[in-house]
Amino acid sequence: MVNRLWCETVIPILWKNPWCYNINYQNKKSLYSVITSYLTDDIKEFLIRQEILLPSILHQSLLFDYLSFCRSVDIDKLNTIVSIGSSDLYKQFLLQQEGCKLLMRKCPELKYLNIGSIKHQIFYFPEAKAHLESLCELKCDTSIDSSYFYGLASICNYIQRLIVINKIMQVNHGLVKLIENQRNLRYFELKDDFDDENFVIDPYEEIFLALSKKADVLYHLIISFQFIEPYEHAIIQYSLTKLHELKTLIIKDDYIYFTENQLKMLIYNKLEIFNIDFISLNDASIIIENSGGHLREISLRYIDYEFWYSSIDEDSLNFIRKVHENCPMIEYLSLLFSSTTEHFSEFEKLLKTCQNLKSLLLSISGVDDKEETGEELLKILIRSAPTNLREIRFFKDFQFSLDNLEEFFKNLVDRPALSILTSDPLYTKENYVKLIDKYKNNGVIKDFKCSYFVRNIYYQHI
Repeated sequence: MVNRLWCETVIPILWKNPWCYNINYQNKKSLYSVITSYLTDDIKEFLIRQEILLPSILHQSLLFDYLSFCRSVDIDKLNTIVSIGSSDLYKQFLLQQEGCKLLMRKCPELKYLNIGSIKHQIFYFPEAKAHLESLCELKCDTSIDSSYFYGLASICNYIQRLIVINKIMQVNHGLVKLIENQRNLRYFELKDDFDDENFVIDPYEEIFLALSKKADVLYHLIISFQFIEPYEHAIIQYSLTKLHELKTLIIKDDYIYFTENQLKMLIYNKLEIFNIDFISLNDASIIIENSGGHLREISLRYIDYEFWYSSIDEDSLNFIRKVHENCPMIEYLSLLFSSTTEHFSEFEKLLKTCQNLKSLLLSISGVDDKEETGEELLKILIRSAPTNLREIRFFKDFQFSLDNLEEFFKNLVDRPALSILTSDPLYTKENYVKLIDKYKNNGVIKDFKCSYFVRNIYYQHI
């Protein structure tokens, strides 16, 4: 719609992965028209005899060979698109089959595949083997029959990214075999998504044993547990002691504990992202100390630590020290500490040492005088906050008087605009809102949000 050069440039980009856009694919008749236009005349006639709606554009020639640019197949999105042709499940099955065959034939080098709702064994389709051999990323779920994974395992040996949605409470042996057959698995993500919490068979053990054998190549491990039995921690702990090449270690929604011997084996010299929801500060400190100085993000979830943590003051102080001694490149950091002079002193050392710091989450509890603590904290930030700092999240017992907050804002004038988030409703009062708006208008504050929801303020940097 601009000119031929723009069109010829953009079409290959748009069609490299036509399933990734934030659109309603169920209403995209144009995509349905393009896909079905590639079907052979005999297939079209067969589908029409089945009373499947085929669009009139089938009789027109296309300006581009769109599918020749495609490097990805998303079975979920494809099924949504072809449902335009019929609401009947059998007819949709036929359309899905022809659509999969078509994409297996037309996509010259398949890089990404999502088989979340697969109903056809695509590895049997003509030319599928030649195209699936190049697969780099696979997204799937454990409810898929093992036979599908066995088929893929016989062809796909160089998958680099594997994303698994865990939907059943038992082992998927086909998925395990697929993991075992990979020679260059660099990224593995597992997310629980089931309703029943009664395990039939432990769904994790064989998967983690297979992953532990990929220790030389696995760089990124992201796990989100919904529910895990205590006896299953052993295999996870074992796997983590083997995966020494990790650059990313993220474990969500479960408490992970380690024995003293296991902690000695948790050496990650390349670790860049360390994010575990529930881990003791002592264990986290040891992992940080044994990292190679490349950590850019440390995100621990400190909610309710004081209710089950007996030595929080001593361990949090040691944790802050380990960060500024071992993490000179840290950019995103969450900290838990008490309002003692020693804690504030170590915190200021951290700010002076970690000059790459961009986002900081501070959690404090058990404070007698919240405003006095807030005043001391703001003074330290005025004196020592690195110029790269773009975001601060204040969680739990921090409170700032109007005068202290304005003094803090005044000292930000010559710095890049700062985003601030807090969980305290104090800052929604009229006098605070007026002050905040003043410095927003001056460009000193980029944003100031107050969230009453713990999860909203606590999770992930923006």
